[in-house]
Amino acid sequence: MLRLMTAGESHGKGLVTIIDNFPSGVKIDENFINEKLSLRQSGYGRGARQKIETDKIEFISGVRGGFTTGSPISFFIKNRDYENWKDRMDVCKPVPEDIKIHIPRPGHADFAGSIKYNLDDIRNVLERSSARETASRVAAGAICELLLTEFGIRFSSAVLSIGGIGAGAYDKDDVNRIDYRNGCAYDNNGAGRRIDFSGRTISDADDAAALSIDLFDDEILLNIRNSDLRMPFPEQEQKVKTFIDELKKEGDTVGGIILVQVKNVPIGLGSFTQWDEKLDAHIAMSIMSIQAMKSVEIGAGIRAGYMRGSDFQDSIYCSSSTGIKNCSDEEITRKKYYRKTDNAGGIEGGMSNGEIISVKCAMKPIPTLMKPYLDTVNLLTCEQEKAFLERSDICAVPAASTVCESALAFTICLFFLEKFGGDSIAEIKRNYEGYIGQVFNEK
Repeated sequence: MLRLMTAGESHGKGLVTIIDNFPSGVKIDENFINEKLSLRQSGYGRGARQKIETDKIEFISGVRGGFTTGSPISFFIKNRDYENWKDRMDVCKPVPEDIKIHIPRPGHADFAGSIKYNLDDIRNVLERSSARETASRVAAGAICELLLTEFGIRFSSAVLSIGGIGAGAYDKDDVNRIDYRNGCAYDNNGAGRRIDFSGRTISDADDAAALSIDLFDDEILLNIRNSDLRMPFPEQEQKVKTFIDELKKEGDTVGGIILVQVKNVPIGLGSFTQWDEKLDAHIAMSIMSIQAMKSVEIGAGIRAGYMRGSDFQDSIYCSSSTGIKNCSDEEITRKKYYRKTDNAGGIEGGMSNGEIISVKCAMKPIPTLMKPYLDTVNLLTCEQEKAFLERSDICAVPAASTVCESALAFTICLFFLEKFGGDSIAEIKRNYEGYIGQVFNEK
């Protein structure tokens, strides 16, 4: 089974990653991986750390001559900022008492981690629990994408909203006054206006954009690529930037909503036979394991609880294509199953159904604020204090969208290899073609 392990601290020498049971013969493109690492460091609202680091992957093992060898893949991502921290992060020298931290930040791993591991210095928690660790997962996800690309599987991600501004945004008051009918939102206050989640009146086109965005649309992809916030609609960009600028002055932070999609996933990844073999369960775990994520929705997500079965279920259709050639260069007729809606988000009964797998997640505001707003306690004295300051970001939602995309890539790769597994890419392709022929070729 495909396995991933990461190690390293935020201000240590660097990050180490091991990927085990990855097949041989996969072509490795370092530029593609480093581009993903660069995206993780980008985005409007990032802090000063990103000006110091320029993440690059350095393979240690498992790759030779540009291709994977079948051995465990290991790689290193250097922390350039270690030079400024090596006295405080030395692995052997005793830690001076005057630099130890005893004041946990609310919303961070500081409090529970210090108590769990019986630590007298919160830095031992915050260094490992930092989102710096996600650089490892972005690189690992990129390696998985390189394998899945061989089978036409594509990934995309975007930021739908930040701080309630953008497509799919909503606030707490809307939950009590929104009625969902036919997959659309209506105002329950009596006017019957169609609304988006933040209560603004919207058109049919805006409603479709907010509730069912296709991240593989050429125009949408271009918008995301050209956006400092990785947002699909340019008209929202300046409003969000202005909002982030205001928060920076206030010393506050903000979260947002992220959408990740993957297309061309073959039918049947995952299983209905056991609870821990369900694809959607593993996707939810993978996304929720990312720092600061607080919810995961697949397909219609929470909207499913407001819809009728006749509106929610995705009807199944079939068409045939002739003249397709198989491996033996013979012309065959191939069946194509498709849906006109995708409320299930590409997963039914814990298995992929061939449609776009669509995952929406909510990222909370970063817990390190630039002004001492938050009350906390000193773990040594139990005295009331204000939370301490650590270099941080105002908004890391755009960067997190890349992390979510990589997490989804790893999970899809895990289940893909379980379904079509082999020791080499050639063996996997034979298994894949045999299955596709069995499912889609007309007899």
